Amino acid sequence: MQIAEIKSGAVTVAAFEGRLDTATAAAAEAKLLALLEEGGVVADLEGVRYVSSAGLRVLLKAAKQAKTAGKGFSVCGLQPAVREVFEISGFDKIIPAYATRAEALAA
Repeated sequence: MQIAEIKSGAVTVAAFEGRLDTATAAAAEAKLLALLEEGGVVADLEGVRYVSSAGLRVLLKAAKQAKTAGKGFSVCGLQPAVREVFEISGFDKIIPAYATRAEALAA
């Protein structure tokens, strides 16, 4: 799992590449939570082809921390298989999801 950081004003885009699963969840969580200390975060999942329940837990924890801290957190670029898992689990009702990075940053 690779996570590139791209600053866009007060928001950081965390561009994920690879699988978000049990093997990568701890590192992804640490990175997202650290970025949320600095400000709002958009998790760009365009490069993620698979997300497990451990990966969903990471996104949920980040969303909860952002809400508690009064910061923004959203996801974008969900691939069809990842979007399906996101919707089936009900995460689309908890975490704002946008089709593109530009839409997420505009929100």
